[in-house]
Amino acid sequence: MTTISYELPPSAFAALHLSPKEFAREMRVAACVQWYAQGLVSQERAAEIAGLSRTEFIEELFRRRVPACR
Repeated sequence: MTTISYELPPSAFAALHLSPKEFAREMRVAACVQWYAQGLVSQERAAEIAGLSRTEFIEELFRRRVPACR
């Protein structure tokens, strides 16, 4: 697995009230939801990249009000 490092100011974590680990997970899931919404990846691939099961990914889509069917 590839690792990507990104420097963020401490205020980024405070803005969302998340720990650095939670923030990283949120960024990963948010990116996958966006890529799915744009039609760049399938549900299955987005779930895999996000580190979620397909069911969990569909629940994230629902939570973020992104249609699960295109």
